[in-house]
Amino acid sequence: MNTLNALAAISLGYVALLFAVAFFAERAAQRGRVKWLRAPLVYTLSLSIYCTGWTFYGAVGSAARSGVEYLTIYLGPSLVMIGWWWILRRLVRIGRAQRITSVADLISSRYGKSNLLGVAVTILAVVGTTPYIALQLQSVTLSVDVFANIDSEGAGASSTAFWVAVGLAVFTVIFGTRTLDSNERHHGVVMAIALEAVVKLAALLAVGGFVVWGLAGGVMEVLARIDASPMARWQVDAGRWTGLMLLSAAAFLCLPRMFQVLVVENDNDRQLRMAAWAFPLYLMLMSLFVVPIAVVGMDLLPEGANPDLFVLTLPLSQGREGLALLTFLGGFSSATSMVIVAAIALSTMVSNHIVMPIWLELRRGAASVSGDVRQVVLLSRRLSIGGVLLLGYLYYALSGGGAALAAIGFVAFTGVAQVLPVMLGGIFWRGATRAGALAGLTFGFVTWLYTLYIPSLGGGALFPEVWFTHGPLGIGWLRPEALFGVTRLDPLLHAVFWSLTLNTVGFLAVSMFTFPSPLERLQAVQFTTVQGAPGGARSWLPGAAQTEDLMIMAQRILGARDAQALFRREAERQGGEDMIPTPTPEFLQRLERELAGSVGAATAHAMVGQIVGGLTVSVEDLMAVADESAQMMEYSARLETQSRELTRTAAELRAANEKLTRLSVQKDAFLSQISHELRTPMTSIRAFSEILRDTDGLAKTDRNRYASIIHDEAIRLTRLLDDLLDLSVLESGQVSLNLARGKLSDVIDRAVAAALAEDGDRLRIRRRSLNEQIWLHTDLERLSQVFINLIANARKYCDAAEPELEIRVLTQRDQMLIDFIDNGSGVAAEARDVIFEKFARVSSDQKAGGAGLGLAICRQIVTRLGGDISYVGEHGGAAFRVVLPIRQEMAAQ
Repeated sequence: MNTLNALAAISLGYVALLFAVAFFAERAAQRGRVKWLRAPLVYTLSLSIYCTGWTFYGAVGSAARSGVEYLTIYLGPSLVMIGWWWILRRLVRIGRAQRITSVADLISSRYGKSNLLGVAVTILAVVGTTPYIALQLQSVTLSVDVFANIDSEGAGASSTAFWVAVGLAVFTVIFGTRTLDSNERHHGVVMAIALEAVVKLAALLAVGGFVVWGLAGGVMEVLARIDASPMARWQVDAGRWTGLMLLSAAAFLCLPRMFQVLVVENDNDRQLRMAAWAFPLYLMLMSLFVVPIAVVGMDLLPEGANPDLFVLTLPLSQGREGLALLTFLGGFSSATSMVIVAAIALSTMVSNHIVMPIWLELRRGAASVSGDVRQVVLLSRRLSIGGVLLLGYLYYALSGGGAALAAIGFVAFTGVAQVLPVMLGGIFWRGATRAGALAGLTFGFVTWLYTLYIPSLGGGALFPEVWFTHGPLGIGWLRPEALFGVTRLDPLLHAVFWSLTLNTVGFLAVSMFTFPSPLERLQAVQFTTVQGAPGGARSWLPGAAQTEDLMIMAQRILGARDAQALFRREAERQGGEDMIPTPTPEFLQRLERELAGSVGAATAHAMVGQIVGGLTVSVEDLMAVADESAQMMEYSARLETQSRELTRTAAELRAANEKLTRLSVQKDAFLSQISHELRTPMTSIRAFSEILRDTDGLAKTDRNRYASIIHDEAIRLTRLLDDLLDLSVLESGQVSLNLARGKLSDVIDRAVAAALAEDGDRLRIRRRSLNEQIWLHTDLERLSQVFINLIANARKYCDAAEPELEIRVLTQRDQMLIDFIDNGSGVAAEARDVIFEKFARVSSDQKAGGAGLGLAICRQIVTRLGGDISYVGEHGGAAFRVVLPIRQEMAAQ
């Protein structure tokens, strides 16, 4: 019992230290010394409430049971933090602009300040967080039982869990509900959590160092043990890993406690920028020794030992009670920090979205009656904290506390993840509606309850055992763990898949078939276009309220000093000499935001509405008028845009028509030319073959000359048919590329030799061989065909006195450019846009012969090779550029 007494004394001393830290932080905040309280490091450490008893104890247990799958619970949040600018920055800026106090307040404000939605999210959050609170109670209870050496399922365990819950409730009530802060920031609690973050990290690293160097004998020995353990043979299930990472990322955004520290406690983007790299680093350190502790624990501890407690039982088994006490404090910190912040967040949601709306409904007109409403709010929050912890204790008692910690944690994760579709849809999609959000949350919540939450309590707890084996009323495809006949999925992934799928489908479908109210549309604009500046719906008419009534209401919520300071600032802003401002729409909007920081957006809207509602046009009517005007302006702008589009389209159609006209002329010329080109060689072949057949005693020289003419004309005819066949195959996409490796210089050499075989002296070629030493991985023959065509065109059409062709090779970023530039007069400007068409010719004269298919074939080939060919007009003469992506030629190097 000496160890247990020491444990009790150390725990009480540690709790007293947390009380002192929280107390002095609160005092510093009240005196205005908050700069160090808002430091990015403190904010980053406060995010460690994600690392609860599950991660401190349960990660080792998960590693012992499932290998490195435990990493998924770290990877999901790390990805969210690394990409903080996409979602987190938007959430934080919305939170500051709209004075958001909780995740329920966010959803409620986005969808027209609907308190019904706030109630729905609050209920979901309370029920979803209950297993997680039970998990923390179980982790503390198990660790205490190790020291007390009692059965974890006996009366002692239940008693420990109860008194831990009571102690946490007292601490949370004292430092979480001391005042009604209009910003809902809790500097004392955040500083205590930052201290606990350091303690649990130090404890886990200390145990890990002891295991690796004190028990295993060093890093190499640990690696050898891991290699020899069953963990080395576990296979990674890609589907389960992906599902668990997505689940942990969703929960990281939607857990009430995480939203509290991520959004509500955030003060500026500088905190997020540091946390983006520092928090993943913290998670990496927390997971660094998980596998070594699991492997060594399985080797040294008796068979059947609880792997969830290896972090604690390994030091105790070696007589290291001091290290075991430090480990206990680390686990105690992990559990208590989570419970404290979760209780604060949930109590705020319950107070703002359930208690206060009921109180306002029961006491109509009470908003303008004197008295301090803050005590009602604070009392409701204190009672809510006790109720939340009581629910966690009841779940612990009902479930028996026997499930693995990781399993309980995933039950909670899946529940709170149901908020994700509505949250993301609300901040990114203007078309999301209140009805769609309600439908999505309802479908997801009910499916989660049926497929995962109730089964986690055990058979017979709420459903008869036969439901789990044969389904309700014997309907097999309605079994909780085989919904709609899907039986091959892991039970957890089964629940995640069906709950989020039905949630998202219901949200999208109902949103698309329902129309948002005017206030919803206005809030949608505020949320989807937020830039960090305060915003809100300007729904109040000037002069619609008495300033005295507003002052009374503000004093009841904010307190006399803060309310008077607010009214004095507003009067100074309006240029008044006293502290009584005119109730302008801007002032009413600002007042509503201030109240929202204390009682939530929906409640604040209702309280202001009680005072000004009788003298104002309804929000819906006012917004409808504004919306109609906006629609008319939008319609006018759309007509103007369409007019510009029609003008541009008409110009494009005229240009296309001119091009088609030229192509039609080219087509007719092509048909005439192709007929001539086919008929001429066939006539020659026929004529001279008849001479050879019908003339007896023909001289040998004449016979050889006629045979040569037939041969040459056959080659000419074959070349023409080959061009036609090549173009047909290339256009149909049936060409097969023969990829090979070779040098660009060799390809150009072959092309020059082939193109100038008939008239090598007439065209001078200029090259820079050094630039051509580039390796290619492409169809070398096809590329050579392109080069031959371009060189042959220069030889045929260059009209300079001394024809010259420069072949220039350049590299530019990720492209290779091969230019073919001659010194002739070039292609006429009006013909440049059609020279690559299959009915076009570079020149209208007949001196060059051919059917004008060369450039069309070149374009098809280069396109198949992943490049481009174009005419470059700024070089004086005819200039063609072949562009190939550099990745192709680099692939073979």
